[in-house]
Amino acid sequence: MPLNIKLQDLLTRGKQAESDEKPEQAAKFYEQALKEQPADPYPYERLMIIYRKLKSYKDELRVINTGLKNLRASNKQRQQKNVGRNNTIKTLSQALMKSSGLIDKKGNLLYEPEPIPKWEKRKSVVEKKLKK
Repeated sequence: MPLNIKLQDLLTRGKQAESDEKPEQAAKFYEQALKEQPADPYPYERLMIIYRKLKSYKDELRVINTGLKNLRASNKQRQQKNVGRNNTIKTLSQALMKSSGLIDKKGNLLYEPEPIPKWEKRKSVVEKKLKK
């Protein structure tokens, strides 16, 4: 999926602000990028790092929760989109995934794709930090 020009500009500005050691400014650009493309994991990753460095754990947790919600919705949408495809390919794909232990008998994924597991792990760490 090609990046739109506005999104590309926001990401470039965010990277530049990070390299200029202006994390608050970079965070603003990445937050705007998420409004343009809420299913892109890159801005979430950068925001998590920025908020972690700033010790702004509430903001980091907010970004993690939003990212998990949006990526799961995007993955589910992508999976549903593939349902109407060629039946032979669908059947072979399901059989392969089932034999390799990636889906259960009902066709549900047993493992979530990256970066979701990594973000879930980070979420538990951030929640512990906030409890202290």
